[in-house]
Amino acid sequence: MTAGARAFLPQFPVELPVPDLRPWAAGNLLPGVWSFASDQPGPHVALVGLIHGNEIAGGLLLARWLEQGLRPARGRLTLILANLAAFARFDPADPTLSRFVDEDLNRVWCDKVLDGPRDSAELRRARELRPLLAGIDVLLDLHSMLWPSDPLMLAGGSRRARELGQKLGVPPLVVSDQTGHSTGRRLIDHAAFTAEGSRRTALLVEAGQHWEAATLATLEACATALLRETGLLPGGPIEHPRARAAEVTRTVIAGTHSFGFVQNFRGGSVIPERNTLLALDGETEIRTPHDDCLLVMPSPRTMRGHTAVRLARFLDD
Repeated sequence: MTAGARAFLPQFPVELPVPDLRPWAAGNLLPGVWSFASDQPGPHVALVGLIHGNEIAGGLLLARWLEQGLRPARGRLTLILANLAAFARFDPADPTLSRFVDEDLNRVWCDKVLDGPRDSAELRRARELRPLLAGIDVLLDLHSMLWPSDPLMLAGGSRRARELGQKLGVPPLVVSDQTGHSTGRRLIDHAAFTAEGSRRTALLVEAGQHWEAATLATLEACATALLRETGLLPGGPIEHPRARAAEVTRTVIAGTHSFGFVQNFRGGSVIPERNTLLALDGETEIRTPHDDCLLVMPSPRTMRGHTAVRLARFLDD
């Protein structure tokens, strides 16, 4: 990475301890993959951490539960440490640089790409993990965010996923984004979860800023709610207030290198009035397309061709 690109990245303190994942690297099914079955019938639930090597909160949670000997009361539980190669590069003194080795592991989940000729560390790992997807009933992908933002769940274009996220209630917002990312499909967008007629469901939780202690607590609360809802943990569903739902109406991609917001917007902010100026992309004005416009994960420093913010409208229940 060039010095200019490094200067482009923000600096945030790392409050979380760096997990020691060496005891869990071998897995019992695949490298970094641990799977446990109950003798009672039930769904197969998968929790995925470290799709991005610098998002250590997910790795911390899965390592903690592995150390504690978590086992499902029914069905099957699979814990996936997805990108251990990228995590191996994590340095708390420079924590933004270990997101991936060669390319973003959360942009390659298209079968045409996975079956194609390209090669990278992340593609090899995705190809190794792909056979697992056909047997998973419910998947929760554990993520965090570079920029401070209110936590949320992403449901892709799946109504099933949105309804499940609303039922879990933590975080208290579920966003449906039909188009995903223009640069490639996320794990939750894979055909195993989105094909017509599929009964499988996948959610992505963005639990807060990467290295804040509160982010780990949010991930644990969300994953625990899912395991209780699906019956893999005893005690029945946790009674959280129903999460609010929103749907992305526009994805703003920076068209120039001079993209900039007109003020420091935080993710989760709601802009009351339509046509409010949000940003300038060169000479192009970016304005809210409707009243009560929700800002989903705005990125104050956005390079050309990358997503700057997603704009969303709340849905009536």
